[in-house]
Amino acid sequence: MKTPPLPLAEAQARLLALAPSLPLEQRPVAQCLGHYLAAPVVARRTQPAAPLSAMDGYALRSVDLPGPWNVIGESAAGHPYAKTVSKGEAIRISTGAVVPAGTDMVLLQEDAGREGEVLNLTGEPPAPPGRHIRPAGMDFTADTVLIEAGTRIGPAQIALAIAGGHSHLPVRRTLTLTVIDSGDELVAPGQLPELHQLPASNGPMLYAMAAVLPVRVTHGGPVADNLHDLAAAFDTARDADVIVTSGGASVGDHDLIRPALASIGASIDFWRVGIKPGKPLLIATRGPQIIVGLPGNPASAYVTAFLFMLPLLRAMLGAAQPLPRTIPARLTGPMPKGGSRMEFLRAHWDGTSVTLDPLQDSGALSPLSRANSFVLREAWADAKAAGTDVPVYLIENGGIA
Repeated sequence: MKTPPLPLAEAQARLLALAPSLPLEQRPVAQCLGHYLAAPVVARRTQPAAPLSAMDGYALRSVDLPGPWNVIGESAAGHPYAKTVSKGEAIRISTGAVVPAGTDMVLLQEDAGREGEVLNLTGEPPAPPGRHIRPAGMDFTADTVLIEAGTRIGPAQIALAIAGGHSHLPVRRTLTLTVIDSGDELVAPGQLPELHQLPASNGPMLYAMAAVLPVRVTHGGPVADNLHDLAAAFDTARDADVIVTSGGASVGDHDLIRPALASIGASIDFWRVGIKPGKPLLIATRGPQIIVGLPGNPASAYVTAFLFMLPLLRAMLGAAQPLPRTIPARLTGPMPKGGSRMEFLRAHWDGTSVTLDPLQDSGALSPLSRANSFVLREAWADAKAAGTDVPVYLIENGGIA
């Protein structure tokens, strides 16, 4: 009796349970873009360390309103006024400069008139008096967690970590991935195929999908449909953390990924998932190495890479939330009822509504190139009318908001 395909959530959970944690390394902050934090970033200092002016003007005591004041010095960014300000005194101050001791107000320069060293109020004072002052610790204070473990490091996180006093961050080492596409019908990109052939586009597509992560990708293939060549390709990639194959994972006479894996001593964890496109997905292990066998049809390869390859890579790199997430979006037109499998329909999201592409064949690349989202249609779902909210995966950034 055939084993039924696994439900999506169960298959994803089983795959992520196999994901080993890569070794830690301390990496210069500026070189951490795209990595995931392996431990929380804790502030080593307070920012700002002292009250700072948010505007250009004059620092003074609010109790001395309405003035006049005697301007006795200046506080500029990087050059604070060192003394305490007394009754009737004012300090010229620049944006970002330390607010002098004794003052509690910054009078904007457009609300002040100055003749020599005498300052007069000509406009409205700030209300409340500290409106234009950034208090010490406004951004963060020492010993507080700035960034949680598992967060992906972007430009803002790099700046925050440096501001918090860090020169290096703990991350997982760069992951190594080998992409292998197989099939006698495939020719290398750039070659003109015969009528019975196709350009090998899946490998470069998968390479590009993985390249947004801190992953070193090598591409092998296209590999012919024979056990010897496939086993040799697997042997060449024996040191990779992950191998991803495209094609040959189904049950046809020329689908040889499973027997090739058996020949190299790999163990199959599961095969077939109840989704469309992408049912003949295969997950295997060889020691610590994980092998992800994707279908050969381009839309099937993309969808399964989106749902399995990318979450696996993110999990191994330490992501707190490796799985893609859906958002609600309104259908611009009707959606027919679903079939026996959960489906991922190529669609275009305009920021509010989503439009299904009229061509949903798993062998077609043009609708995939037009799509920026997948509409999730559950198995046996009822037909949906235009205006109905449906769950949508955004393709950009692998579905991670």
